[in-house]
Amino acid sequence: MTDQADTSERKPKTGGKTLSLKRTVESGHVRQNFSHGRTKTVVVEKKKSRTLKTAAAAAEEPSKPQKAPAPVAKAAEEPAPAAVETKAEKPAKAAATAAPAAKEKPASRARSGVVLRTLTEEEKQARALALDSAREREGEDRRRAEEEARRFADEDARRERERAEAAARAAEEATRLAAEQTTRSRAAEEAKRRLDTDAPAGRATAKDLKGDEAEDDDKPKRGPGHTPAKPPVARRTEERRRGKLTITKAFDDEGDRQRSLASMRRRVERERKKHMGIQDAPQKIIREVVIPEVITIQELANRMAERAVDVMKILMKQGIMLKITDVIDSDTAQLVAEELGHTVKRVAESDVEEGLVGEADIDEVKQPRAPVVTVMGHVDHGKTSLLDALRKTDVAAGEAGGITQHIGAYQVNLSSGERITFLDTPGHAAFTSMRARGAKVTDIVVLVVAADDGVMPQTIEAINHAKAAGVPMIVAINKMDKPEADPSRVKNELLQHEVVVEDFGGDVLAVPISAKTGMGLDKLEETILLQAELLDIRANPDRPAEGIIVEAKLDRGRGPVGTVLVQRGTLKVGDIIVAGAEWGRVRALINDRGENVDSAGPSVPVEVLGLGGAPEAGDVMSVVESEARAREVTDYRQRVQRDKRVGTGGRTSLDQMLSQLKEQDKKELPIVVKADVQGSAEAIVQALEKLGTDEVTARVIHVGVGGVTESDITLATASGAPVIGFNVRANTQARDAARQGGVEIRYYSVIYDLVDDIKAALSGMLSPELRETFLGNAEILEVFNISKVGKVSGCRVTEGVVRRGSSVRLIRDDVVVHEGKLSTLKRFKDEVKEVQSGQECGMAFENYQDMRKGDIIECFDVEVVKRSLA
Repeated sequence: MTDQADTSERKPKTGGKTLSLKRTVESGHVRQNFSHGRTKTVVVEKKKSRTLKTAAAAAEEPSKPQKAPAPVAKAAEEPAPAAVETKAEKPAKAAATAAPAAKEKPASRARSGVVLRTLTEEEKQARALALDSAREREGEDRRRAEEEARRFADEDARRERERAEAAARAAEEATRLAAEQTTRSRAAEEAKRRLDTDAPAGRATAKDLKGDEAEDDDKPKRGPGHTPAKPPVARRTEERRRGKLTITKAFDDEGDRQRSLASMRRRVERERKKHMGIQDAPQKIIREVVIPEVITIQELANRMAERAVDVMKILMKQGIMLKITDVIDSDTAQLVAEELGHTVKRVAESDVEEGLVGEADIDEVKQPRAPVVTVMGHVDHGKTSLLDALRKTDVAAGEAGGITQHIGAYQVNLSSGERITFLDTPGHAAFTSMRARGAKVTDIVVLVVAADDGVMPQTIEAINHAKAAGVPMIVAINKMDKPEADPSRVKNELLQHEVVVEDFGGDVLAVPISAKTGMGLDKLEETILLQAELLDIRANPDRPAEGIIVEAKLDRGRGPVGTVLVQRGTLKVGDIIVAGAEWGRVRALINDRGENVDSAGPSVPVEVLGLGGAPEAGDVMSVVESEARAREVTDYRQRVQRDKRVGTGGRTSLDQMLSQLKEQDKKELPIVVKADVQGSAEAIVQALEKLGTDEVTARVIHVGVGGVTESDITLATASGAPVIGFNVRANTQARDAARQGGVEIRYYSVIYDLVDDIKAALSGMLSPELRETFLGNAEILEVFNISKVGKVSGCRVTEGVVRRGSSVRLIRDDVVVHEGKLSTLKRFKDEVKEVQSGQECGMAFENYQDMRKGDIIECFDVEVVKRSLA
């Protein structure tokens, strides 16, 4: 096949149509809508598939038998679905359409006289991939178009529903307004009819006036088939109902605004009630008013939702003239609230402590617990030595001077497996409050009496504490190892104080013991357990813990530490506790052997770490549920303590004023006290208060637990007070500040020495006593006036002796007219030291000249005597 042959085949036949290309692509524009109101115009093209044939093939096609079309031709002749495609996708689409045709046709077939080359495998694969991609994009575009059409249809349907609903509402509103207009017009016609009926003669009626107006009206007449116009509808009905008026609406309405329908209804209702005689009295609201102990008038009015003026009027009727900011008590506030018809709920500030201590437990939940035994007695009667023998430890050796100055709590495990909790109390007279506190928290009191000393003052005091607490007593007669021990003497002396032992027919057990040799200790333990069994001591361990602060101190390394005796419940690490005016979270629990424990049950003494400050010894310890509750209670207690220190500031009576004047004349010794534990500090303050008299007293301006700090020295410098340190020391900064400020710091470890030194200091502050010694009397016989000397009295000594330089009194008619000293004492012309009774002499007074005949001169000496406290 040559080029010429190809040329001949392309020549058209005679009489054929002109060869031309048909339009295969139709373009147009489509607007796409996106979210948020955005639109976009896109150019789309619709392409028709066509098949190119040669002239010879077209001429032979009618005469040839019909054959099954090739797959490529079928694909080309099928009408393609209208797809939206962009210009960027057009080349790929064309390539994808042409790829299968090129694959199926023979490589040597000519199209329009052009020889087509054979496609490689790579080109076939690329065209196949392009065709697949085009089909996927076409399907995605079709789905997107369907979703857009569906969304547009939903929007149109929703708008149509809204328009229908708005039209229905407008029609309903128009119907209602037409009915109201008809009602109003009927009411107007009725009113005009009544006016026409009641009008007097000679006056034109409303109907006549209406007829005249109709005749003057030059409007064209309406035909009989004319439909009457609908009543006018108020403009902007929906906007007027919303009640929002803008400047634009105000000018656009041009005076067409009317009163709202709700306002019209309210006016009609008011008119109806007025005709019926109904009064709209506001209903009284009864409230429950919470009234504290004191409250201002303004606050009371606010709680009742009443006017403060009304409250003041009620008070004025009762004769009380107050301002709105004045405070009234709860009784007056209750009267006012009840007068106004409210109910009253009285509350007190102390109500925050309600529920802090739980209710008593029932017997079913109680379990046996160890008895708490307090050891009491006189100083040096062997209380601590007895506990040493029971605990097999040496506590007494650690106490200064061999006396107990702290209250200690220990738990002893007996060989039988039983446990006993012992409280060791001091026996010195200064520690009265400690002994009373120990007797209050105890189950059994062991009264230790030395067999050689017998009953002593602190023994009697311990007996009184035990009786006041109402606890049973066991007498331990100690020091039986001494040869002078006499237990019968002790029992007889106890009878004088109404303590009757079993030997004398009483109910008090007496056990002879020796703490030094251990004699009778087993019998004492058995006696304690027997007494505890009779008491049936029980407690509930499965509840929040409650206990007593036995002792408190401020440890430098551990902070505030409180010794707690748990009475019921179980105290655990992490509990939030309240002890007096202090609170905290338990960080650690340490038993009497120095071991850390996780919990402490009833009758177990432990040291508690984690408090915010050192509490007062004797305070009740309770576990609370939250920190907010703990803060609420401690804030109230601190406020009460502060009010007690400051004073109430009430009115002062005459007796109080006189006592205050006496107090002002009293000399005071200010003292700053720092001790190692709270109990010792309390005992020191009580001992110093007892030293005062009507003239001098010791005033403790500050007492605290812990070492002496710089702030203590600053306070002492400002008040001129010495600093007393009991078993504590001052730090370096405090020592330097004391040296600069001249403050004296005194350290003590025994309370005897402290009390004696303060007593000596107070004795030195006492005014000395002037003791007068009578010497003699002399009678003035004559008075002489000597030049350059003055008046000199001639006297005779009638009693005793008169000495020069002594004090004298001039007595006239038994009245002292002068008191002074003798300036001159002469016997004849010589100066003498003294004149005996019966002799005559001359006397002259210092700075006094008014002597008369017959006056008596009394001569005496004054001796200054130093005083001391008893």
